[in-house]
Amino acid sequence: MKPVSNWVAVTAFSLAIAGCVTINIYFPAAAAEKAADQIIDEVWQLKPEAATKEGAPSR
Repeated sequence: MKPVSNWVAVTAFSLAIAGCVTINIYFPAAAAEKAADQIIDEVWQLKPEAATKEGAPSR
């Protein structure tokens, strides 16, 4: 191989390896749980309102 070919091969290999890097983002468990609780509360509040708007008897 010529020196230029070696340089191109090494550069291509380095770019391929760099392309395989994974970035993981971790969210705090407490924040995720708080967001989930908020969504659940909103859904439960919307269900009785939707039932009364449809004319179904609410409990």
